Amino acid sequence: MSLFPLILQNALPWLLLLLLGVNNAISAVEEYQTYIIHLDHSHKPETFLTHESWHRSILNSLLSSTADGDELLLYSYNHVMHGFSARLTPSQLSEIEKSPAHLATYPDSFSKLLTTYSPKFLGLQKNSGIWPAASYGEDVIVGIIDSGIWPESESFNDNGMSSVPQRWKGKCENDTLFSSSACNKKLIGARYFNKGFLAMYSHLSNDTDFNTVRDDIGHGSHTSSTAVGNAVPDVSHFGYARGTARGIAPAAHLAVYKVLWRNKGSTIDILAAMEQAILDGVDIMSLSLTNNQTPYFQDNIAIASLSAIDNGIFVVCSAGNDDDFKTIVNGAPWITTVGAGTLDRSFAATVTLDNGLTMEGTSYFPERVFIDDMPLYYGKGNMSKEICNNEALDREEVAGKVVICDYSTKINVSQQIMEVKRVGAYAAIFLTDKSFSLSPNEYSIPGLLLPTASGTLVKEYVTKVRNPKVEKMKFVLTRFGGKPAPQVANFSSKGPNPISPGVLKPDILAPGVDVLAAYVPKPFILVGKYYLVSDYVVQSGTSMAAPHVAGVGALLKAVHPEWSPAAIRSAMMTTAYAMDNTGTILNSQLTGISGTPLEFGAGHINPNKAMDPGLIYDMGLQDYIEFVCGLGYTKEQMSVLIRQTQWSCNHKSINDLNYPSITAVLTSKTRYPVTMNFSRVVTNVGNRYSCLQGTFGEHSNWYENKCQTEDSNIHPQISES
Repeated sequence: MSLFPLILQNALPWLLLLLLGVNNAISAVEEYQTYIIHLDHSHKPETFLTHESWHRSILNSLLSSTADGDELLLYSYNHVMHGFSARLTPSQLSEIEKSPAHLATYPDSFSKLLTTYSPKFLGLQKNSGIWPAASYGEDVIVGIIDSGIWPESESFNDNGMSSVPQRWKGKCENDTLFSSSACNKKLIGARYFNKGFLAMYSHLSNDTDFNTVRDDIGHGSHTSSTAVGNAVPDVSHFGYARGTARGIAPAAHLAVYKVLWRNKGSTIDILAAMEQAILDGVDIMSLSLTNNQTPYFQDNIAIASLSAIDNGIFVVCSAGNDDDFKTIVNGAPWITTVGAGTLDRSFAATVTLDNGLTMEGTSYFPERVFIDDMPLYYGKGNMSKEICNNEALDREEVAGKVVICDYSTKINVSQQIMEVKRVGAYAAIFLTDKSFSLSPNEYSIPGLLLPTASGTLVKEYVTKVRNPKVEKMKFVLTRFGGKPAPQVANFSSKGPNPISPGVLKPDILAPGVDVLAAYVPKPFILVGKYYLVSDYVVQSGTSMAAPHVAGVGALLKAVHPEWSPAAIRSAMMTTAYAMDNTGTILNSQLTGISGTPLEFGAGHINPNKAMDPGLIYDMGLQDYIEFVCGLGYTKEQMSVLIRQTQWSCNHKSINDLNYPSITAVLTSKTRYPVTMNFSRVVTNVGNRYSCLQGTFGEHSNWYENKCQTEDSNIHPQISES
């Protein structure tokens, strides 16, 4: 036998071991992931002067002696939660979770994005009411956690602004695209937080667009100017909604915290921003973004908001844009959750037929074009042509004409616009009873939405006349006084909140449809062959509603600086109105029928009345702890949420949370008849001597037994009638 086979045979076991070692080495290469680590802060050794130094020490223990824990640590938290966020491998995470200080670990996640006239619609007036009483929000600091700021916008000039409050601890940071010199007495703070985002998208780490507080999508500038923008005369969105733009609290100061990048934000960045806002000393915190529905001990916005509330900060969040029941987000009872309502303003266009009949519809076509004496086309008898279905129309029949498109569930208006444009139509009339509006950039040709009742008259005219014509179409018309208004916006998320259905959500309704506010400079849209630009943009969403409530919160804080966050919310809820301008219950824009408190909460916000609510339902941290105790959370889960390892619970019923609403939860397992008890404590912030009466439900009332001229406890009674 040759020597070579013998050597190979003897070497084979070693070769197999070597290959096995290589495979093990490959499998041992672990991927890093971003985690949020909650710790029991009572375990911090006294040798560490700060929580951050303790957190770094924990991470250093996972690395070799030549490595640094800074490679892993992203943020250290001590106010919104106790713990840190870091990039860890599974094995490193496992080591941390063995520590007695460890409470919980959650992977990082991403949150998503969810005015000239709205102050007037809210009843705000220069010479009376809450505006002059609050000095327009003077000396109050509003923190906006969003997509940053465009500081050069006129909405953020500091004309007439008071000095920066001495208590302010924040600052404006310099970066690649933003100079701290851009700040002034209006914009007093500007920071950005991107470590979580860049941990996920590391290839963008050197891109200047992702290392700046400057707003690149407009959302943050829009929400900021809605809340506190200074007055800017003669602005519009491509001619619509022309007027003076101003925020709800135009004299309040603004601090911005950029956490949204490419329309989404990392949870750890949001936590870091909320932590910094608390340290900086904001009075109001507004977030127009959301995570998914999760238990409160896993909901990082809820956890951080509870800390903010404990620090006296009024926290406002958008309710979500999922237009269905049980889709409400940001529903923790310590957060003021805002749904979106409509205004009584609409953007209109008119069409006049050759027979003299004039009808008005809605449109956002952004040019003052005048269409005169144009032939009118309707594909009667051919269903596909009637609805302007894809590839259904013939250029020879349609080119240069005004086309009528019927409503259909098979195709939406945006697709119909593309179809009529494809065949060279000059303009179009879209028949629909759906309550919605298109953005200007969707109108690639002149068009308007016409109610089907009016559309029937148009179609009758077309079928009876040999050569039907449109005498004229007019655009860029703004109408006021529309009825019914307000309505619950068709996209606004509704309750109940599955996490705690016994607490009514949303809390309040505020303007969130077609809100005009500042934007990034000169966004352009293509209309035909032309590019049109505007510095102010109309947008819709609960994102737009939340900063309205933040602005009202700033006004109330200015009038009543001693009020707690719960008192501010209570004043808003107990003075809200649930009737529209026709005298009926607020309608749902989606269904056209009367809505419910699960859609509009306590009702539509009424700033002037909120200034003097008479009674408030006040609460503090202990009240929320009592509530959370009733949710059945474990000790560790409670510790994560309330940032304490020791607490007391009096085992009150969840029904007894001192909330400004009462919700009875009945299920299929409820046995009737049923009696449920609810306890509330009210605080008189109005006249010392007062007689109170009001309505309960539709036909019954609660009242005080006697109206006395001396101090007395108030004992409301509820009676069916």
